[in-house]
Amino acid sequence: MKATPDIIRYEFIGTEAKVAKSTNRSCIGTRGKVIDETRNTFIILHNGKRKMIMKDSSIFHFKFSDGTIVEIDGKLLVGRPEDRLKKRVKRLW
Repeated sequence: MKATPDIIRYEFIGTEAKVAKSTNRSCIGTRGKVIDETRNTFIILHNGKRKMIMKDSSIFHFKFSDGTIVEIDGKLLVGRPEDRLKKRVKRLW
């Protein structure tokens, strides 16, 4: 997978995620499969338990099916998943 600004339009449910940084210290290091997504949160299955992680206060590492690992600031992901498809993104680099 090629890492482009369009990566934020990707469907994250089913991907492996890790919370790299967060303002909530108890969330740092949480890893597992994304099982649900709302406007402001990801729900990650971590050690058999569901953990709700706020998007806007976290930085995530996502591992896609081809082995690519991408770091994404959660502030870019805030919004309903279906609305993110319509969002236009300024060039990030």
